[in-house]
Amino acid sequence: MSGPTLRVGVLSGAHGHAGGYLRHLRARSDVAVSFSDPHDPGDTADRGRSLADVTGARWVEDRSSLLRNVDAVVVCSENSRHHDDVMAALAQGCHVLVEKPMATTVDHAVQMRRAADAAGLVLGVAHPVRQSPAYRHVRARVESGTLGAVLAVLGTNNGMLPREREWFVQAEWSGGGALADHLVHCTDLIDGLLDRPPRRVRAATNRVLEQTPPTTVETGGIVTIEYDGGVIATIDCSWSQPRSAPTWGGLTLDVIGTAGRVRIDAFNLHLSGHGSRGPQWWSFGSDMDAAMIGNFVDAARGRVPVDAGATAGVRSVEIMTAALESARSGGRCVDVRSTTSAAL
Repeated sequence: MSGPTLRVGVLSGAHGHAGGYLRHLRARSDVAVSFSDPHDPGDTADRGRSLADVTGARWVEDRSSLLRNVDAVVVCSENSRHHDDVMAALAQGCHVLVEKPMATTVDHAVQMRRAADAAGLVLGVAHPVRQSPAYRHVRARVESGTLGAVLAVLGTNNGMLPREREWFVQAEWSGGGALADHLVHCTDLIDGLLDRPPRRVRAATNRVLEQTPPTTVETGGIVTIEYDGGVIATIDCSWSQPRSAPTWGGLTLDVIGTAGRVRIDAFNLHLSGHGSRGPQWWSFGSDMDAAMIGNFVDAARGRVPVDAGATAGVRSVEIMTAALESARSGGRCVDVRSTTSAAL
């Protein structure tokens, strides 16, 4: 790697991925890494400083000081804080990679994209499965026409409820439960295949799963989406992985076309067995998070486009908010007023 050192900050330790992103950035010789955790919840002693010490990132006390001294920032705050953190970073001239979902409202997502476009800055959303070799394979099959015209997509993103971060089940911070956490991973991948806006959404949710202690957000959900051109996607985005499972969960995508069908299981490269702690799972293969961070660093340097960009991010928020509305209405079909059909 060559060129001047890129100064990258990670903002907030609220999301569990923050530690991994810090480690991947620290592993690069062309990046100087800073970290700030301005909204430490107080129930975790010195969460930010401890994470900085463990990863070797330079500790910064507050957000303003961090943003004044970096070229790019990875935002890992609670979902409802994404808008404020991203807008502050863009105003400071920083390229941004923001944890998913991009925002908790469509208006906020649109404002973020407009601000990035106006400033000529990179705004990407943290969707590492775009880096999966399996996903790149199915995307190549779609783009080459091998599958014919895409008719339907079946997606699953099932995992454990992230109890170690209680804000995930507090709607004021998360914007929703399983729909906000897992639906958007699949909708982003589908957007990468279709590159077209959603038209209608229908969702059914419940709070049957993971109710010890009880939650006030949905823990299970099925969402059906109709896209421009008539493609239908159905996604199971439930927190349905039991605590006894050997791994957190997984993601599958089944793409059906007029000339063929292909299914991927993005996290299935593994060895499994039993040990003293019960079932064991050891993943191998390429590291999607490391590849995503590498793509963002290259995008911030102007070498490549960011893989999961703001347009796809806005569309996923449109689908998420429509799905939450549909679920609240008892499964009514909700029309999506797409903001990406015309210029933002």
